Amino acid sequence: MTSTVQKTSTVEQGTRKASRVGRPHAVWALPAVLFFTFFAVVPMGLALYLSFTSWDGLGDPRPVGLDNWKKLLDDPRLTQSLTLTVVLTVASWAFQTVVALLLGVWAAGRQRNRAVLSAIFFVPFLLSSTAIAILFYALLDPNFGIIQADTLGSQSGAFLAIVFVGGWQFMPFHTLIYQGGARQIPEVLYQAAAIDGAGRYRQFFSITLPQLRHTITTSTVLIVVGSLTYFETVLILTKGGPGTDTAVLPYLMYEAGFKQYDFGYASAIATTLVIAATGLSLFLVRLTGFGSMRSTREGM
Repeated sequence: MTSTVQKTSTVEQGTRKASRVGRPHAVWALPAVLFFTFFAVVPMGLALYLSFTSWDGLGDPRPVGLDNWKKLLDDPRLTQSLTLTVVLTVASWAFQTVVALLLGVWAAGRQRNRAVLSAIFFVPFLLSSTAIAILFYALLDPNFGIIQADTLGSQSGAFLAIVFVGGWQFMPFHTLIYQGGARQIPEVLYQAAAIDGAGRYRQFFSITLPQLRHTITTSTVLIVVGSLTYFETVLILTKGGPGTDTAVLPYLMYEAGFKQYDFGYASAIATTLVIAATGLSLFLVRLTGFGSMRSTREGM
């Protein structure tokens, strides 16, 4: 009986040791934790603190309680900016997801020409948002640009320009995500589908899309967070115009802080953006079941 217990204990110890094989020590996460703390948590904490103060950038912040938050709720431009931010997020997601998904699946092929084209297509992501916005501002100039029309002078034109420019820059990154996810799909699934007579379209909708569901969730979260923080493109292309037709929340925050020098109110807007982005991300993860995925391979 004693030997049986000892053997069982030995097996359990061996199982525990095996389960720890390949797992890095927690200390390896310390640099990332410190980086995130100093460059994310601390600034967010300072923004939250400033949202309860009145500060013009000089001197010491003066506590004002909930005055900035009351001002935010009473601001007549809040509803318009919030609506524009939501519409921009949805439009950016639809545009980038559809194109990036199709390009990513196509680029997952092993042909040499696809690898070269994928590398070229990734170049826009290496450029800064400011440089890209300046480039398209020149291209869309009604007098000297390639389009002899005042595209940025109308609400629809300016809004579509922001969606397109943002998608042109960040779509290569999401294409790369989908390319990696598509290459992780077991080839045997496509072979079995081909034997059953399924064509390319049926394989795409019955195999590729379901297998990429977690990749879609990851890309969606990144697009949503990125769209909520669009700023450089709006500032350079439209300056919130025409009028206030493209004044999204980040631009409203910029105006409050760097035009009106009301950094307390700007911090309240910034805190609202952080809460909204975090809440939407957690909602998407919970809704799609992404958090329950434990496999290291997509769809397995």
